[in-house]
Parts: sequence; C-alpha cells; structure tokens
Amino acid sequence: MANCIIAQSGGPTSVINSSVVGLLQANKDIKAFNKVYAGLNGIEGILNENIIDLSSFSDSEINTFRYTPSSGLGSCRYKMKNIEESTEEYDKLLDILKSKDIKAFFYVGGNDSMDTISKLGKYAKQMNIDINFIGIPKTIDNDLMYTDHTPGFGSAAKFIATTALETYLDSSVYINNGIFILETMGRDTGWLAASACTARINNKPIADFIYLPEVAFDIDNFLLDVRKKFEENNKVFIVVSEGLRNSNGEFITEVNSHAHDKFGHAQLGGVGAYLKNLIITSGITNRVKSLELGVLQRCAIHCASDIDLKEAFDVGYSALKFALEGHSGYMVSIKRESSSPYIISHTLIEASKIANKVKYFPKELINEKGNHIKEEALEYFLPLISGIPSLVIENNLPKFKTIEKVDVDVSTN
Repeated sequence: MANCIIAQSGGPTSVINSSVVGLLQANKDIKAFNKVYAGLNGIEGILNENIIDLSSFSDSEINTFRYTPSSGLGSCRYKMKNIEESTEEYDKLLDILKSKDIKAFFYVGGNDSMDTISKLGKYAKQMNIDINFIGIPKTIDNDLMYTDHTPGFGSAAKFIATTALETYLDSSVYINNGIFILETMGRDTGWLAASACTARINNKPIADFIYLPEVAFDIDNFLLDVRKKFEENNKVFIVVSEGLRNSNGEFITEVNSHAHDKFGHAQLGGVGAYLKNLIITSGITNRVKSLELGVLQRCAIHCASDIDLKEAFDVGYSALKFALEGHSGYMVSIKRESSSPYIISHTLIEASKIANKVKYFPKELINEKGNHIKEEALEYFLPLISGIPSLVIENNLPKFKTIEKVDVDVSTN
C-alpha cells in the first residue's frame, strides 16, 4: 500500500493543525494509505528530506496536537521557481516523494501555497508522474478566492472581537477618557478589521470607526471624524487594518519602510502608532493609546472558534477523499449553503485560480463614508465565531504538542 504526505506553509493559524488531524482521521477511517508522512517546514523541509511518520503517534498525542496552535509541523515561505525557469527543484522533490512511495501530497496554506500546488500538479502531469497534489486552505486573512471563508479566520475574528470588547471597557472607565486604536492584521484586505463589527454591548457596536484597506484612507476626513466624535462622547474607539492605503495606493506604513519578505510582500505594522501621532499632533487630545494585536491573532487557541476548529478538521478529511478520486492541482473550497441555519459543503477549485489572487472585503458592506461596516455583514461573520473549544488541559494550562524529527525515525518506508 502506498503512502501520502502533508506539510504546512505560510503564516500559522490557531487551528491549522486540526486540518492535519482531519486528514489523519480520514486515512484511519478509509485505510487508503499505509503511512501518512509529514514534511517539516513545508516544501523547504521536504527538499531537505526532513520528513517524519505521523502514523506512529498515539491517538492521545494526535488529539493534543489538534488543539495546539501555530504550525505544529513547522512552516516556510519558500517560493519555487517557475517551471520554465528551472525544473531542478521539482525533479528533486518528486524523486524524494517517489522514494517513499508517496501517491498524494497535501499542502496546508494560502495564496502562495496554492501557487506551489498548481505548479507541482502541472509538472507531475507533464512528466506523467502518478502523484496527486491537493491544497488545504488556511489563512487568518480570509483572502482566498473561490471559498466562502478560510479555516483560521473565524478564530482570529473571535479573538479580535473579544479583545475589542475587553479593551473598550478598559478604556472607558474614567471621567476623562481618551482615544483607543486597535490595529489588526490584514495586508491587502480588511476582513479581520471588519470582524470587529461583531463586538457589541447592548446590541450596539463598540467601535466608533473601522477602517479597511479597501477604501482609500483620507487623513483629513479621519481627523475630522475623530475630533467630532471625541467632542461628543469624550472617548473614541477605533479599529484599523495594518494594510491601510493612502490615496496613492501606498501602504501607510510602507511609505517610511522598505522591508519585504521573500515573496516581495511589504512588512507591515505600526499604523496604529502612526494614527496615534496624527491625533496628538492635530491637538485633539494627548490621551491616545494604540494596541497592535500582532501574532496573537493567529495563535490564540484559548479564544478559538469551535466551528473553525471543526471546519479545519473537515477540510483535511475531505482533502484525502478528493485525492483518492484522482484529483490533482486543486484546493478544497468551502461553499456556504445557508447562514441560518449555518450549512456548508466542500467543493474543489483549481489551485491556479487562487494562486496570487486576493479576495477583498465587499465594498457594498462598507458604509458610504468608508469608516464603518454595515449591519448586513453580521450574517456573514456570526456563524464563523461560534462555539468554545474543549482544549486539552494540564496543570491548569492548555497542553500542547509539537512534532519534531527527533520524535520518530523514518529511515525506512
């Protein structure tokens, strides 16, 4: 009986390991493959033959792994060359996979990972190599095309909304309150910032303003809005995406920074501090605080959405079934059948249609002034943040399991 392999790529999420466990469970139920291997640190690790046998871990270890945040198999941001440029990496990778009798390759990731799946699927078919390549979606940014949402987003959204509620209350306790700015991730899209519209007290949104990259940010209008609201309420709560762009289409934080990652993406962050300085300089008030949520958005398993954990598991489960049907070069997609009651199904979409593309937050769900989210958006967000997960607890803290090569010897097939 042949084997399969799974790896993780790109930025982590709090539920990414649940997709790995879903695939393991599918193989356990269907008994399709003899072994389920894992490539540690994605494609980069596989090319270095850093591969372990997941099938040898106990059920207890795997269950703990399911409730462990971040990429438990390690990750990478490794961009394979275009096939037209060089096939050396592709040939090496396929030789490694063939040496372990691997017939299905699963990659858990986002846009760039689907680019890898598309390229590998195309090349394997071109070379008449019998290995199926399937993408499993993940990203907290929720920016993958042709899927209703991505596993990882619901938990990040829940963490953002919860933190918004808590910091709003913390910043509202004095007679003379100030201005609070909450900065979320979101390089190109505002899905994460927009999810703060679910943070409500007495059924009223606690955020006075929410700013997304989908609308050009106007400094003058921003200061006018904040000044007016502060004069009315003596406090202002603002949620802002790190990817805010000015009228020239430039990232606000990129104007003064030239740092980029290996894929050429600008290294963002700090827009909250930038806006804080604008407010103070304008003379509205000196009582301004900004909080950059940073990596907590993608690793806060203690505030995860249970439905998100389940859906991450289910896409991993479906990925194995789709591979057995002979599909290759595709990503598992989530289709929303209904919001109330909440019902989804899984389909396949060509990875090439997802690779290097962006799904933006719908402008029709942004108010006319471009500084808040319409009520209709709640129907989309609320099902994704439902449920509280039952974490594995040890010594009154969450118990986590990471997987390293030293755990298992896979010197033979």
